[in-house]
Amino acid sequence: MTDRCNFRCQYCMPAEIFGPDFAFLQPDKILSFEEIERLVKIFVSLGVKKVRITGGEPLLRRDLPKLIERIHRIHGVEDIALTTNGTLLKKYAHDLKKAGLSRVSVSLDSLNEERFFEMNGGRGKVKTVLEGIEKAAEAGLLVKINMVVQKGKNEQDIVSMAEYFKDKKQILRFIEYMDVGNSNGWRLDDVVGKKEIIEQVHQISPLASVEPAYKGEVATRYQYQDDSGEIGIISSVTDSFCSNCSRARISAEGKLYTCLFATEGTDLRELLRSGEDDASIIKCISDVWENRKDRYSDERNEQTMEKRKKSKIEMSHIGG
Repeated sequence: MTDRCNFRCQYCMPAEIFGPDFAFLQPDKILSFEEIERLVKIFVSLGVKKVRITGGEPLLRRDLPKLIERIHRIHGVEDIALTTNGTLLKKYAHDLKKAGLSRVSVSLDSLNEERFFEMNGGRGKVKTVLEGIEKAAEAGLLVKINMVVQKGKNEQDIVSMAEYFKDKKQILRFIEYMDVGNSNGWRLDDVVGKKEIIEQVHQISPLASVEPAYKGEVATRYQYQDDSGEIGIISSVTDSFCSNCSRARISAEGKLYTCLFATEGTDLRELLRSGEDDASIIKCISDVWENRKDRYSDERNEQTMEKRKKSKIEMSHIGG
């Protein structure tokens, strides 16, 4: 929806790079609602059934519920989800649900106010995010919470986060710290792996693995053995899932990417604005998808750091 965000999380949009003088996209460079709706219809004709709205922070995009309503009306769309930092969720939750949103994933990396404030660049409070989560649940949205775990930053919060959302009967997903983009200073030593996360959560209650809900699900699921809910772990670093990936991503300015770690995309905005018909755009998308060879997370463990120094698209530009 946008490449802008009201947070400055170090692993995504560090303030020293995305500062006051950073050149964000101008409005005329961003896809309009009409263009997004047309692209969704095209992708649905190719078999897509699920649509996720991301940013930056997507709720910064004016009138977002109106776009969701338009997407909801498209025959073949079975599920619409939103990824957000939660700061504006309290305001928009009911409108989003009414428009046809099914699910929301909320980023929250700690329940400790001081630690959370430091991690988001001094831009947000835990209390505000929790109020947004509560409003979303009240509105009838399925809520999942995403926690990016970084060694030396918030690994001490794994257990407290698990306990809190277990009591709330809401799904918490732990995400291994990933080397998305080029600006977050990623080091393998800063990754808290899936195995360590599981060991810590076991302190609360024993876990049992759960079968994926669908082919290509990115989170490995685990259920508490006392039947009080589940957690998920997205382990792109220590246990990659490239072979099952079925996600296409469209950036705010209309470029198609077939991998979160992509170095280049295919310009669909140019096709939309140059008068190409749907058949031409379908052919372009099909050619890209059928010839994709992305397996970055597999290759991460095969290549040296020097070989991987390419200009990857930033996560703030492409969504999570």
